[in-house]
Amino acid sequence: MTLPPPPTAATTQPPRQAPDEDLQALARRHGLSVSGARPPLPAYVRQLWARRDFIAAFATARLTAQYSQARLGQLWQLMTPLLNAAVYYLMFGVLMNVQHGVPDYLPFLLTGVFVWTFTANTLTAGTRAVSGNLGLVRALHFPRASLPLSLALLQLQQLLLSLAALVVILLCFGEFPTWSWLLAVPAIALQALFSAGVSLALARLAARTPDISQLMPFVLRTWMYVSGVMWSIGSMASSGRFPDWLVLALQCNPAAVYIDLVRFALVGSFTADNLPPHVWALAAGWAALAFVGGFVWFWKAEETYGRG
Repeated sequence: MTLPPPPTAATTQPPRQAPDEDLQALARRHGLSVSGARPPLPAYVRQLWARRDFIAAFATARLTAQYSQARLGQLWQLMTPLLNAAVYYLMFGVLMNVQHGVPDYLPFLLTGVFVWTFTANTLTAGTRAVSGNLGLVRALHFPRASLPLSLALLQLQQLLLSLAALVVILLCFGEFPTWSWLLAVPAIALQALFSAGVSLALARLAARTPDISQLMPFVLRTWMYVSGVMWSIGSMASSGRFPDWLVLALQCNPAAVYIDLVRFALVGSFTADNLPPHVWALAAGWAALAFVGGFVWFWKAEETYGRG
């Protein structure tokens, strides 16, 4: 009985695996691509535009469901900024008397609160745009920028509903419609672009570092206090107690720019003297810088969302 020859080294070695470049060439030869790969920026924009109906429907559905469990329903969209304005009026207008030297303080305050609430809510929603929708991100393939953009659109819809009530309130205080009210449209459009751009940047940061959403209330509260929501930057400048560079920095603060533009449009006593120089160019520059920069920066991390 003869035994088979012992195995040689050649027969005991595992089969050689193809290197990565061979596998990539094989995939390309058969028309395969990496799942979830980041497309070029022009193609990414086209994909977003093709899903514009999804973005609008997602925003509307979230808006409808947001207050579905509350007894007063969507009335809270109006009551929240009004209650905030009442608290700020008591604290700053009555107790701290910052309304001194500010004509029509209540319309001034209400306009600032409504406009600021839009920016604050948009940025807060942006921090949870990706991390709060991981199931959707991991289950479906779509441009991830759809999520922060749809949440920004949701906040814009809420603002438009609130502005309708704000107009009624302004009429009660003797602020009647003039041609200047039309200036609120481009001001709010520029503010929406700015807020959406910052929201995109925050969505990328919070996707990797969820603690950002816990930090945002403190950042937004500080930003609100330096944006002239409850007090007039112009009155502070005319007092002469503060250096010119500080007044200019506060006036060029993007949140203050958009708040003051809407006040200039809607409140008759808020004149052009209260606005910083070249205010429209400043508002357009902030909007373009924030939206383009935030969008491109979010797109660069497209492949990383929902992984890890």
